[in-house]
Amino acid sequence: MTLSDQIQTPAFVLDVARLRTNLETAKRVREEADCKVLLATKAFAMPAVFPMMRDYLDGTTASGEHEAIMGAEEFGKEVHVYSPAYTEDEVTRLTRIAQHIYFNSAEQLARFGAIARDAGCKVGLRVNPGYSNATLGGDLYNPTAPGSRFGEVPGLLDSVDWSGVDIFHVHALCESLAEGSVGLIEFVADNFGKYIEQVSAVNFGGGHFLNKPGYDVDALIAAIKAFKAKFNVEVLLEPGAGLVVNTGELYATVLALHRNELDLAILDASASTHMPDVLEVPYRPEIIGAGDPGELAHTYRLGGKTCMTGDVLGDYSFPEPLAPGQQLIFTDQMHYSFVKTNTFNGTPLANLAVRWEDGVIEPLSNFGYEEFRRRLGR
Repeated sequence: MTLSDQIQTPAFVLDVARLRTNLETAKRVREEADCKVLLATKAFAMPAVFPMMRDYLDGTTASGEHEAIMGAEEFGKEVHVYSPAYTEDEVTRLTRIAQHIYFNSAEQLARFGAIARDAGCKVGLRVNPGYSNATLGGDLYNPTAPGSRFGEVPGLLDSVDWSGVDIFHVHALCESLAEGSVGLIEFVADNFGKYIEQVSAVNFGGGHFLNKPGYDVDALIAAIKAFKAKFNVEVLLEPGAGLVVNTGELYATVLALHRNELDLAILDASASTHMPDVLEVPYRPEIIGAGDPGELAHTYRLGGKTCMTGDVLGDYSFPEPLAPGQQLIFTDQMHYSFVKTNTFNGTPLANLAVRWEDGVIEPLSNFGYEEFRRRLGR
């Protein structure tokens, strides 16, 4: 399974058939729990497949103005936007793009909530519930970690004018299975009922890893239904990674082999520029046909061609020696990878491509010098 000559590696390739299977899960949750499911574009943003995704989802949620514009122009349907802080001008512009604007604190709500309301937008307040089972990356990806800047703290909620709030918003999970999703829903029900009774909707944020093997979708549906029955409010979820888990790969090419106490392979794919979560989480992505160090006959340390010493993807073993020109395929690369790529060292951005359901792979980009230069200003 290699890419055609028309697609230059490194390249992220989305498999639409697998994406559709994942979206069927979202559709089931929407229908059986009678809730809304939004695409969190911070995790996945590929407008080429938005027309297909539109049939399964209620809209998009953005983490800033540019993502909101993309959601409005490319996806359509509902646009929700949250940011830890806004300027007044930004909120004014967002009222022309989004129908739902979430504020991070009582202070931001007091300063800008009227702007959103007067423009006809629904207003949300993010709350830090003090609950999370986020374990990926420790506190790096825990929205409720000590000192977190995300969401109003429970001790100040009584000071909020809830008559100006439509949506109670919590985002406390990260790649959580159903135990986390259900736990959050039940925790909010048990601890924040007097505030929920004053709003019309509750948004349980993202981090619901709906399509991860082992996720109990039935348990999520039951928890949402019980919550809705108790409070008679609309419920929203905004998964990102959970919609696209295991739907695509990053194709890379071996450029050179080297030895310095151990065998090294230098790739055109880089942890620093193409898979930053490898360094940030950190984690070791899987490669098709490869094993753990020492498991197969030939072990290599794989790294990118940037000048950063730590640009290392990991140690892997292979049944045969690697060779320059050989393609390697990193699995599960559709969430939080291509949206975070950069051009450090002048490294070309990884290209984007789609494998449609008829098997045809269509290139979506041909990134080169022009993209690198454009990002550096006039």
